[in-house]
Amino acid sequence: MAEPSQKQLLRSFVEVPAGSHFPIQNLPFGVFRRRGPQAPRPAVAIGDFALDLAAVADAGLFDGPVLSGSPCFHQETLNMFLGMGRPAWREARATLQKILSADEPVLRDNEALRNKCLVPMSDIEMVLPITVGGYTDFFCSVHHARNCGFIFRGPQTPVMPNWFYLPIAYNGRASSIVVSGTDVIRPRGQGHPTGNSSAPYFGPSQKLDFELEMAAIVGPGNELGKPIDINDAEEHIFGLTLMNDWSARDIQAWETIPLGPFLGKSFSTTISPWIVTLDALKPFMCDAPKQEPEPLPYLAEKNHINYDIPLEVWVKPKGQNDASIVTKTNFKHLYWTVTQQLTHHTINGCNMSPGDIFATGTLSGPEPDSFGCLLELTWNGQNEIPVGNSTRKYLEDGDEVILTGCCKGEGYNVGFGTCNGKVLPALP
Repeated sequence: MAEPSQKQLLRSFVEVPAGSHFPIQNLPFGVFRRRGPQAPRPAVAIGDFALDLAAVADAGLFDGPVLSGSPCFHQETLNMFLGMGRPAWREARATLQKILSADEPVLRDNEALRNKCLVPMSDIEMVLPITVGGYTDFFCSVHHARNCGFIFRGPQTPVMPNWFYLPIAYNGRASSIVVSGTDVIRPRGQGHPTGNSSAPYFGPSQKLDFELEMAAIVGPGNELGKPIDINDAEEHIFGLTLMNDWSARDIQAWETIPLGPFLGKSFSTTISPWIVTLDALKPFMCDAPKQEPEPLPYLAEKNHINYDIPLEVWVKPKGQNDASIVTKTNFKHLYWTVTQQLTHHTINGCNMSPGDIFATGTLSGPEPDSFGCLLELTWNGQNEIPVGNSTRKYLEDGDEVILTGCCKGEGYNVGFGTCNGKVLPALP
């Protein structure tokens, strides 16, 4: 089934509030649980409702050649559906846009079925939508890389020469990926010696930071030893989520040499609950930054594109009722694209699996008010930034960090909702 043209400005019979991130043009996928002891179920978001995909399947509405009779929406995660690939994803999207459209009666005129399928968001809780087998964090914003280089190494070589030849990354910790709304306990660990001491500091992190990132969700994987070709990489990416890859900068700085990040990063990584598909993002494709020098042939892609996704970070300080915006940037500034990241990840034969995550690294823009973390915004604590009625160098206990992102279409949005986390005191 072909996807209806966005130019037709599809309308749903479901009332979608003005400014909603979740109109019929979006339909992001997630997994929810109704209040009470019920098993999680896959869904898509439409306005202020979650459309229960198991109920849709039970009604026989997935009647296309790929999804008819499939158990993929009777699972507690999206992994089976992700592994089915783009034919299943596009068939599901086309079917869902059809049954939710204003001129389709199958749900609109069947009150009992409609009430079974459409669940108010206020009646559910969102859970982690995937089982994450592997997580990789890239370092692919040139503005972030340059700022970090200035802070830690000075102006001589702010960006190391290899950075412009390959997407730099490290393997992260999949077990500590959590869904939006999960509290974050301030980590403890070692930091550089302070004062006259020759021994490292040990205790709660004194430089807890957020990192504004986006994460790509892997669909079909690849066999061990068989890399993914750069021009096929998009077929292996289901969609994107917001990500806050929390960082303890003092722990990270002490441990990073010689092997890189470890405890300063692995204590918590928060993702937004709804995965926005690449198909929903297609109207917002834009040219990616020109790469100089030209990438090696295995990274040279025919369609070198990013997505125009405005991004924001808000902080609600402890004891205050309102959140304040601290940065605005855009996904389009990303230097190494998600397809280049995935191809590079597999070029040595590394195998990826459905539900694996790889993240962009901190997404910073070129201007000081577009930096994607407090490390940059405060220049490693040398400056303070205003946050509501207070100031911050780094996060304090009780602070809540809220990430959001939303593409602006002609008469509609395609948004990601929010990615929230509140800082709790370190354990005694």
